[in-house]
This record gives sequence, structure tokens and C-alpha cells, in this order.
Amino acid sequence: WYGLKFSADEKKLYASGANDNIILVYPIINKKLAPADTLVLGKRWPAEKIGPTGLEVDDAGKRLYTVTKENNSLYVFDLSTKKLLHRVNLGAEAYDCLLSPDKSKLYISLWGSDKLAVYDTKTNRVTNEIFTENHPNEIIQNRSGKYLFVANANDNSVSVIDTQVGKVIEVISTALYPTRLTGSTTNGLALSEDEKILYVANADNNCLAVFNVSTPGKSRSKGFIPTGWYPTNVRVAGKKIFVSNGKGFNSMANPYGPQPVKKTDNSGVHVGITEQREVQYIGGLFKGTLSIIDQPDDSKLESFSKQVYANTPYNKQTETLSRGLKDNPVPNIQGGKSPIKYVFYVIKENRTYDQVFGDMKEGNGDPNLCLFPEKVTPNHHALAREFVLLDNFYVDAEVSADGHNWSMAAYANDYVEKTWPTSYGSRGGTYDYEGSRKIAYPRDGFIWDYCKRAGVSYRSYGQFATKDGATLESLIGNIATKYPPYNLDIMDIDRITAFKSDFDSLLAINAVAQFNTIRIGNDHTSGQRIGKLTPTAQVADNDLALGQLVEHISNSSIWKESAIFVLEDDAQNGPDHVDAHRSPAFVISPYTKRNSVNSNMYSTSGMLRTMELILGLPPMSQYDAAAVPMSECFTSTPDFRPYKVKPSNVDLKQRNIAWNKSAERSQDWNFAREDAAPDLDLNEVVWKSVKGEDSVMPAPRRSAFLKLEQKDKADD
Repeated sequence: WYGLKFSADEKKLYASGANDNIILVYPIINKKLAPADTLVLGKRWPAEKIGPTGLEVDDAGKRLYTVTKENNSLYVFDLSTKKLLHRVNLGAEAYDCLLSPDKSKLYISLWGSDKLAVYDTKTNRVTNEIFTENHPNEIIQNRSGKYLFVANANDNSVSVIDTQVGKVIEVISTALYPTRLTGSTTNGLALSEDEKILYVANADNNCLAVFNVSTPGKSRSKGFIPTGWYPTNVRVAGKKIFVSNGKGFNSMANPYGPQPVKKTDNSGVHVGITEQREVQYIGGLFKGTLSIIDQPDDSKLESFSKQVYANTPYNKQTETLSRGLKDNPVPNIQGGKSPIKYVFYVIKENRTYDQVFGDMKEGNGDPNLCLFPEKVTPNHHALAREFVLLDNFYVDAEVSADGHNWSMAAYANDYVEKTWPTSYGSRGGTYDYEGSRKIAYPRDGFIWDYCKRAGVSYRSYGQFATKDGATLESLIGNIATKYPPYNLDIMDIDRITAFKSDFDSLLAINAVAQFNTIRIGNDHTSGQRIGKLTPTAQVADNDLALGQLVEHISNSSIWKESAIFVLEDDAQNGPDHVDAHRSPAFVISPYTKRNSVNSNMYSTSGMLRTMELILGLPPMSQYDAAAVPMSECFTSTPDFRPYKVKPSNVDLKQRNIAWNKSAERSQDWNFAREDAAPDLDLNEVVWKSVKGEDSVMPAPRRSAFLKLEQKDKADD
């Protein structure tokens, strides 16, 4: 996804081979790419974890330089012999590298840090470091090489560096408003041909920021240009601006999304579709696009800027004054009073609205897509009816990799967004998105870090935890150690038994945390793996666990001061007739408007904003600052009636027993971590479980950023 360079004579194109750990060298013959030669950094993933990213070429010196994001190194090759000359440890994940015009220096952006490394190409060592802001990525320079421009994704900024003194002389803020909140995700740069105008790709603002940089150190904002979704790069050729949009132009419905159960399991509960169609997996719905824009004059740029602001719900005022309601249990300002003192935040796995609630006539559901109707999920249905049915709630993420970041930080940074498609597309990469790798952290941490700074007590039950303990420093000493982490072999009802024990012990000493995260994820399912619980059994287990959790809290002495929020981290594993991101969600409290249907558009970020306002926390990103809190789900007149759990109607111990090709394929998949199994292979198994083992799944839809191929077992 990064690392392309033409030779000076334009007869060769060098391309980073990413987790194949090679550099591809394409001859260009008659304006076409010929079969590539290779420079080998090491063995292919997973034998060696290297991951080249940016690269540079010194044609005259016969040198190629490339930097890596897995073993955090600089590699120097001799182009005449194709041999590796030097490998230099950089100390952090690297993104880009750029030679000075005289080829004496190589500037390297340390993506996992906040600085550039300066490498002397004569002495072959790093001689200086220049501090930038957080997550420096792309580097460009003017033709003389006097000034460098460095995009900083986590700080919404560009560092301007005077190379003669080796210092930052100004920091350009690229956000639409003056804010420290992350969420612009600055990640691409280009200068106009006269070098007076700088174009900056703001991935998460879906725009270019435009600056007059004719006098570096005294740069001036000129405006903004709207783009597609998640612009990752910008280039200028003549009077044309070229922008790559990583997520295309829009989201969409996926009524033919993957299904995790088979109709022939004799449970008598499924309603789902029978016609054979192309599977619309969410990871493949966003097709990359290229925008070609005429360089605007001042009048057109003013019009463009107005459009960008109109497209953006965030503004500075929303940081302190939310879009909520006055005189509501959810304060509309940070620090406002609320009768709710205890928040329980439940994170589940990968279901769409239609899969669970498609049979509910009260809401906007498609019964043809409902696989887990009321017979399988009686508690989901009862909770939606007794409290509030939300039929217009959307998760902000596509898959679990970004989903757990969105769910805990209202943001997934550029490392997360740019690496999960590679991993999920079976092209190598480790699942390191739940606190296990610092480069994936938001700049200011996750919601627990905000609680810690604000003096709000918190506790985690299985979220960002492993069998060895917490994955985040802020969670050390704040996790329930006897609560099982993610593991599909452990029933969710057993998790809730552990929760009850821990909760009761804390309640007895008046020590229940103000903010509690609770992970129950067996609605993910194990597919058709032989001997594993069937998808229906696992979803029913998850349903009963949720009902037991709500029943227990609602019968406790703190129920009158409590609210329970429930969502899926993502909706990747199913179809929905409205949008692939629409998902079940719950607001459960004495202060919930009982027996209501709410069709307001809410999101993951909006749910987080609601909890933040109750707890007195500030927003974590531009997304939750802008999101509409769920105030209209609440009333100032409480109803303290407890919830009574509904018994399960299906066999919670039913296991996959049919041995067929799908079961055989499922045997070697890793279900110990969410989404570790190859999604598209799992989708085919799911297809056969629904349509029959002899059915043929239609050809998968191949998206620009998701390559489909068999995933190595060792990738897990």
C-alpha cells in the first residue's frame, strides 16, 4: 500500500513488496510493465517479519533504500549486484524515506514515533533526529531540498523543516477547526509545480487542506477541497490534482452478506434467504477510487471549502456543548449532572441488525435476512421491546481490527486502517489492534486512559485482556482476572457467572467501578468446525448471557443509578438491507424510554459520547465530539422495574457433527481470536452451511484494497 518509485530515466518502476519481503523491479517497455525482477529482504511472511514500506532510489549511485514497519529497519541495496549492503536498526516502525537532492542524506519518517531519522549515505549511519509530531508518515521536499514537509497523522498537522538547520520551523494545523482532538489523519502531501501551494490529504475529514507555503515558516491557509472517503495520497501534474480515496465514495447495503449458520441444522428457527448470490462481505464493499480535480482558483476554492464544512458534522462548539438535550439524564455539556452513576458497556461480535431483528415488525427489518429471530434470541428481542428498539444504529468500523479501536476510542488511527486490509486479505500481518502494539494506539489512549486522568474508576471484564493479563498499562490492576478473555470454547453464560461473582464482591464493599467494559463475544460463532458449538447454539448462549447480565444488575442496589449500553464492535459477518454497518444496539436503564422505537441515526461514536457525558469525560476524537448522543432514548422519569431473563429455546450444547469438506476446512482455523479465521474462506463454509454442502458459492467480489487468497495457517 506504499512504496513506489520510478528510476530517473523512467525505464524502471520499483515497488514495495510488503509482507512478501521483497522489492519488485519492473522494466517499462513500450509504456507497459514487464515481468518483475526482485530484491530480497528476507523470507516471505511469516518466516520473517520485515514489511518494507517507503523506498528511494539513487540511480547514479546504484543504490536502493527501503524502510520497514515490522523489524523497524533501513535496508540498503546495491542495484548493480542486487545484494544487500547494509541493514540499520531504526528503533521504531518506519513509513517513508526521501533522499536529499545531492543524495548525501536520507530522511526517514518513524511512523511509530514522533521524529525523522537522518541517515548519512556516505558513512552509512544515522547522524541526527528531528522531532516532528505524532505518527509522521509521508515526506516531501521542495526542489532545492531546503525545506521538508512531513505529514503527522495523529496530530492533524504538517511539520515544516529547514534542512540547513535541521529543525522544525513551523507546524501547520490541517484540521477544519482549532482542536487537539485527533480525527483529521493527515497522511498525504503534494506541492504545486510552482511550489507555492501545499495540498494535504486529511483521510478522516475526507478532504484536502490547501496552504500557501510560498514563504515557509509563514504559511497561510487557503481552504479545503472535498474528496472521496479516506484520501490516502495526493499528487499534482500540471494543473491537475490526483487524489486516491482508500474507501471510495460511499457505504451501502449488503443484503447478500455472509451468513454464519446453515438452514439444515434442524433447529427450525431460521428465516434466511435461499437464492444464490455473490457474497457481499463488508471488507470488500469499499472500492478505492481516484479523484482528478482541476487546480481551483480562489473563487472555486471558496466554494469547495464551504462544501467541506457542510460535509463535516464536527465543529469546535461540539467539544463542550453536545448535540444532546437539556434537562436530560444525559447531560448536554461535559461535567453536567446526571442521576446515572454507573455505566456498563457491553461489547459483542459481528452481527447486523437484520440478522437479529429482521423479524421485529416494530422496526425497519428485513425478515428474509433474519437468521437469529426471537426463538434464538428471546432476550435480545425482549430487551429491545421492554426498553428501546434502535433500528438506525451503525457501527463505525468494518471489521474487528478497527472495530475494537472505534469501540474504545472513537477512532482507528492510520496504522490500523492501512494494515488491517492486508491482514484480512491474506497477505500477511499480525492481529495487533487491541492494545498489543503501541503504534496502533490513539495518541491520547483509550477510554480507560480518559477515565484514569479524570479520576473516574473503571474495570474491564475481558476487553483488551488476555489469559496473561491486561494489554494496556492503564488496565493493569483494573481487570477482573477471573473473567475469561475472548475464547469461543468458553460459554458466555460462564463469563456472566464470573461477572456476577466479581460484581457482588465489589458491591458488598461499595466498590463497583463507575465505568465497566464487559466483553461477551460468542455471537461471533465458530462456523462449522467439527465438535464446536453450532452457530445457533453460540448466538443463543450469547443471548442468554446478555439477559442474565441485565437481570443481575437490574436486581442490584445500584440499578437506580445505572445504565447498560450494548453494541457489536463491528457488523462484518452478515447482511443488512439498509447498510453493511447497521447493527443491534441497546440502551438499558431505569431512565430509558420504555417500550419505544427510536429511529434516530446513532453510531458507535454517539454511544461513546453518551457515556462520556454521563461520566464527565471529554470527547476522545473529532468523531465522538461531533456524534449525536443518545439523549432521546432517555427520560427524566425513571422506571425501576428489573428485567427478568428469558429462558433459551434452543439447545445451547448442540455441536457441529457433520463431517464434510466445510468441516474439514474449518478444522485448522484459529477461533481463539476474533477474525483470525480467514474471513472469505469462512464465508464459503457459511454459504455451504446455509445452502448445502454441494452448493457453489458465487465468485467473490474483489475490491481494490482486499486481495483474496488462501491464508497461511501460520498467519494466525
